Amino acid sequence: MNDNYKKYIGNFGENEAVKFLKKNKYKVVATNYSCKHGEIDIICENKEFIVFVEVKTRKKDALISGVYAVDKRKQAHIIKTAHTYLRENCSDKQPRFDIIEVEIDYATNTVVEINHIADAYIQGGSYAAF
Repeated sequence: MNDNYKKYIGNFGENEAVKFLKKNKYKVVATNYSCKHGEIDIICENKEFIVFVEVKTRKKDALISGVYAVDKRKQAHIIKTAHTYLRENCSDKQPRFDIIEVEIDYATNTVVEINHIADAYIQGGSYAAF
């Protein structure tokens, strides 16, 4: 799979995740937010939380679920990036870190399933600022 196709699939999955979140009453406030620490695919809010979402798109029946790609190192980058975002954009809402897995059929480029894992991991360690 070439890099252009990977980028296309990633963008496709992120767009589907945005539609899913909006349908489920989340307000999307930013997509592809980046700073020196990394990138966050989607930042959204509901009544209670400001949610930092990592989207993982996989083909139907993939051997490894997308959630496993969000390892401790990736989580640390997302948490640092979220901290930077919150310094730039004040919010009185509790932060939360979610993962959305988008499973697609590569042959038809259609969504098979969307799995929203709310509160997938928590902030801790030396970056416990909120």
